[in-house]
Amino acid sequence: MSVTPEEIAKAAQQTIAQRTPLERSARLSERYDAEVLLKREDLQLGRSYKVRGAYHLMSSLTAEELGRGVVCASAGNHAQGVAISAARLGTQAHIVVPTNTPRQKRERILALGGPNVELSLIGRTYDEASAAAHELAESTRATYVHPFDDPRTITGQGTVGAELTQQAGAPLDLVVVPVGGGGLLAGLATWVRHTWPRTRIVGVEPVGAASMRAAVAAGGPVRLDALDTFVDGASVGLAGSATYPVVRDLVDDVVAVEVGAICAEMLELYQVDGIIAEPAGALATAALAQLRPTGRVGAIVSGGNNDVSRYAEVIERALVHQGLRHYFLVSFPQEPGALRGFLDHVLAEGEDIVVFDYIKKSNRETGPALIGIDLDSPDGIDGLLDRMAASNLVIEKIPYDSPLFTFLH
Repeated sequence: MSVTPEEIAKAAQQTIAQRTPLERSARLSERYDAEVLLKREDLQLGRSYKVRGAYHLMSSLTAEELGRGVVCASAGNHAQGVAISAARLGTQAHIVVPTNTPRQKRERILALGGPNVELSLIGRTYDEASAAAHELAESTRATYVHPFDDPRTITGQGTVGAELTQQAGAPLDLVVVPVGGGGLLAGLATWVRHTWPRTRIVGVEPVGAASMRAAVAAGGPVRLDALDTFVDGASVGLAGSATYPVVRDLVDDVVAVEVGAICAEMLELYQVDGIIAEPAGALATAALAQLRPTGRVGAIVSGGNNDVSRYAEVIERALVHQGLRHYFLVSFPQEPGALRGFLDHVLAEGEDIVVFDYIKKSNRETGPALIGIDLDSPDGIDGLLDRMAASNLVIEKIPYDSPLFTFLH
């Protein structure tokens, strides 16, 4: 099997997926002096584009194959697509998700699939869940429904591109696509490169899970030594063997974005645009800051399954990325008025303590405190550091790459 524009066109006629809007973003268009259009796959069935690929693969199975059931591994969104498809096609689906999959996604999987779905939590990462799901499929003779590395899945995801070109009318100058294993990017690139040969296509990964960039650099998929799973919808440690050649041949570039920038964009999408995006769903628009686009731009908002309990961490990471929150270890003399002196002589107007963790030691002259400080502006850090240096306190700024800083998250 291969992925072709002709097969994508057929899939677009047979899909159960909804036709999602292509909307102009006033915020991003003004910021970059370009026409930025958002393909709202966060409004799709299951609130993610994943149902497109899952249904296309599963609807191609024979009655006998459907009778044996299907198995999949997923960080959450693909599982919802499989659950929806299982309910529509009347087959049983055993779905394996990593243990860090947000509760909101787990509950939606069971709600969408109903009695057609059995859910298991195995492993900390998608790759560990995938290994368990493959073993399950082999032992039960069920069909494994791959979230990205199957031509049928890629073809189904390519229907996003088919809709995009129809809705945009004239060719876009740039299309920006989030990347996990590469199914969406490969499918969309197959269609867009055929339809708009001169359009620039860029994939976007999180810095801590840039497996497709690693594949491009190495000339083939290579497993990452470490994986940051915060952007759970795009945390894949090994790019697909079916997706990589398509990306290599048809995609102009794959870039990586810091998690803090993704979090900041999530908050802007929510607070300014009224769009609830999960971390992977904010990847494409977060990358615009480094791409500096011109002309007409399309960006895929790939999913909106974000657990509300994660917003505290999202805010924290965004503030740190923007230079508005900093952490320090401060050694206070164990004497009356030490903290008052810090507040009066070190902190200035618009600087607030948001974290203060101090344990008094009865056998020491000084006691360390962990202090987090929010600033009104990132430019305020220089003045704060100057006042700290002028004080009689021993103060150490916690660097972003410190294990202690990581512990704060």
